[in-house]
Amino acid sequence: MPLDFQPIRLADQARYRELFAACPAPTSDYTFANLWGWREHYLLEWAFEDGLAWIRQNQPEKAVWAPIGDWSRTDWASLSCLAGLKLVRVPAPLKDLLAAALPGRVSAEEAREHFDYVYSVQDLVELRGNKFHKKKNLLAQFLRNYAFVYHPMTPDCVEGVLQMQEEWCSWRDCESGNTLVSENEAIRRVLENWDNMPGMFGGVIEVDKRIVAYTVAERLDQKSLVIHFEKGHAQFKGIYQAINQLFLANEAGEFALVNREQDLDDPGLRKAKESYNPVDYLKKYEVLVAPAQDAR
Repeated sequence: MPLDFQPIRLADQARYRELFAACPAPTSDYTFANLWGWREHYLLEWAFEDGLAWIRQNQPEKAVWAPIGDWSRTDWASLSCLAGLKLVRVPAPLKDLLAAALPGRVSAEEAREHFDYVYSVQDLVELRGNKFHKKKNLLAQFLRNYAFVYHPMTPDCVEGVLQMQEEWCSWRDCESGNTLVSENEAIRRVLENWDNMPGMFGGVIEVDKRIVAYTVAERLDQKSLVIHFEKGHAQFKGIYQAINQLFLANEAGEFALVNREQDLDDPGLRKAKESYNPVDYLKKYEVLVAPAQDAR
């Protein structure tokens, strides 16, 4: 029976969040905030079948993402919907599980652009050693040169963050590129529904009572948080190093790791993410499941 895909709705997020919490290897793509924020860009839909949440994108091309739920409780061989299906953004543990459950039927190819970058919270707070020298120097310049206030993001400052985001978008000329336009829309969708999305938190830097940087994050699992969005006014030298360090120092005490999402094959973004010295990557794959009769 084909999967019955329906538009992603806020009203169904509790059902999805329960399955996400049961997932043994969660990645940044599959958080509800990410799905909700990027829903229009990818025309995302979901279907709840077989104790799993299945996600489908309809642009730029149709593709089914990895199913979310407790993979260990799923009888993969019995799922007729898998036959001939190509799955994208498949976390490595699920790829391995499918290969073991469906011998000879699974082929996989690395999707480097979708690897999540994982960092040590302690590393990014302390910035010790030569590998962090440039970051620490830029942070020191910001702390020395500006009379700033850092505070957690609360509902009463969301409007100010939205205003700062519009200023940032104007400065970066978002309208000149589809990616920045889509990201701006995703940020607005999340921030405008801040009160309706449990578990979101963040941090804000103000200079002269004006918001000049912000971070939006949420828990990924018991030891990790994920940073979805992080923006700063570039006129303040060291602003990105400051919002990164101050947010983690003040809000991430219970977490050992911070996930800073993917680079989507953008060379500049990849260079920036590598410059913070990741300690791990959450690898993902494109997986093709052959029909049973085609198994080799």
